[in-house]
Amino acid sequence: MPTKRDYYEILGVDKNASSADIKKAYRKLALKYHPDRSDAKDAEDKFKEINEAYQVLSDDKKKQAYDQFGHAAFSQASGMGANPFTGGARSGPFTYTYSYGGGGENPFADFDFGDPFEIFDTFFGGGFSRRTRRPRYSLKVDFMEAVNGTSKEIEIDGKKHKIKIPAGADDGTRIRFQDFDISIDVKPHERFKREGYDVYVDEKIPFTLAVLGGTKQVKTLDNGLNLRIRPGTQSHTLVRLRGEGIRHIRGGGRGDFYVRLIVEVPEKMTKEQKELIKKLESTGV
Repeated sequence: MPTKRDYYEILGVDKNASSADIKKAYRKLALKYHPDRSDAKDAEDKFKEINEAYQVLSDDKKKQAYDQFGHAAFSQASGMGANPFTGGARSGPFTYTYSYGGGGENPFADFDFGDPFEIFDTFFGGGFSRRTRRPRYSLKVDFMEAVNGTSKEIEIDGKKHKIKIPAGADDGTRIRFQDFDISIDVKPHERFKREGYDVYVDEKIPFTLAVLGGTKQVKTLDNGLNLRIRPGTQSHTLVRLRGEGIRHIRGGGRGDFYVRLIVEVPEKMTKEQKELIKKLESTGV
């Protein structure tokens, strides 16, 4: 039997890595080597390898056994290697089953691959069968349509289909039909910039408002609000509006809305304005 690589080495983390670090490393690698996304010749093997490593290191009991016994903790007494993902099999001193979406946390909670089983069962051995790639089509929607959700009618091979786009959809969100997948392509917005479920917007404010303070009406995703500007606000100050961002595509909750205040310095001033500025300068401001 060939020597198996160290699970920590596969994920690129050390033995003291936290659960969050392990999950983050796994998500990055799984997206990189998913055979639907990667053109690398060994993508399938790498994808299978990193999933195997994650299933052990993300489980406290399996991780403890691996740290103590290495791969031997999951090998059969006969010395032949065992796939730790063939549900119900006994491997070494431990018995466990592989499941998705049952009790453990889904490391891809913020990603949509259409079928929730697809990223795992396409390339695993054991009780999983290999699938052929499904036809995939793209559908372009406006930014606010993706934010709020909408319905579209598409035609494929002469047949019309109605597609419901959930609120919070983003670039790459996949919606599965019986015989094909639809990938959502979101048009950029001229004002709102999206990062995950958070939204960023630049808001210009006059120099006097930044100095004296006051309120500024800001347009958000839902409506508008009066944002309080503190006296002495510096340019590029970032104000966070909690829960005013994009709805999570799964479950409740929303991201945040960030307003970046850009202080405008007038390029042209009247003679009177210049004199006022000079008086202000003479006070040491």
